[in-house]
Amino acid sequence: MSVRYGNKDHLIFHGDALTVLLEEIDSESIELIFLDPPYNIGKRFGDFYDKWLSDEDYVEWAYKWLDECIRVLKPNGTLYVMTSTQSMPYFDIYLRKKLTILSRIIWHYDSSGVQASKYFGSMYEPILHCVKDKKNYIFNSEAIKIEAKTGAKRKLIDYRKTIPTPYNTNKIPGNVWYFSRVRYRMEEYENHPSQKPESLLERIILASSNEKDLILDPFAGTFTAAAVAKRLRRNSISIESQEEYLKIGLRRILDWQEYKGEKLLPLQKSYVRKNENGQKISS
Repeated sequence: MSVRYGNKDHLIFHGDALTVLLEEIDSESIELIFLDPPYNIGKRFGDFYDKWLSDEDYVEWAYKWLDECIRVLKPNGTLYVMTSTQSMPYFDIYLRKKLTILSRIIWHYDSSGVQASKYFGSMYEPILHCVKDKKNYIFNSEAIKIEAKTGAKRKLIDYRKTIPTPYNTNKIPGNVWYFSRVRYRMEEYENHPSQKPESLLERIILASSNEKDLILDPFAGTFTAAAVAKRLRRNSISIESQEEYLKIGLRRILDWQEYKGEKLLPLQKSYVRKNENGQKISS
């Protein structure tokens, strides 16, 4: 059973993603789907523990909601899906039989935290960019162009052309994207273990949807996809199973100030520095 909140532009479902997809979302009704599911790596999300007994159990669960997402995607729709580096091969092999995979994207980030000491630690997360019809889909290349360092900074000339010409100063991004991870002191930070940055969602939404299009996020978490969709004048449907994170969406997307008698306030952050003994450190 799920509970629905929202208005004509932005809907939030509190419930299980697969159940909501099966019972609430019409076939071929969604222009863009962003999937950031649990990764099967042992994180705690509210009352949910992100660990299956085996990889096979995890992908069996994942294939069910992937099939439903394919069902609700419009014929010219686009689907982006993330998962762990360990699980992505299962997703890739499964989806290439059902959709066209246009790009295999690497979201790269830096980390000053603890890293592996006996092997090369992971500094990226993979993303599949898929469409139903490889001849008919949305891709707004002009909306996502970035600086081309060769042309804009190095000011090189391409002498291979009949008339030597400076290299372009901007370009469409390749499939390796650098965006910083969301950190505690950042304004967009919410209390969630795997929040994705707004900049990442902005590129995806600008590239693969138009204003008033409908964007679906079945694992909403901090509701970043819906928040960026709202800012960019798209409509959204979000699904979240954990009440702790539902409250983020009610505040962030629907502008609710209270839920079941509880004030919905942005996370109150402390910038006091402490040492390993919990004692304050002067700046």
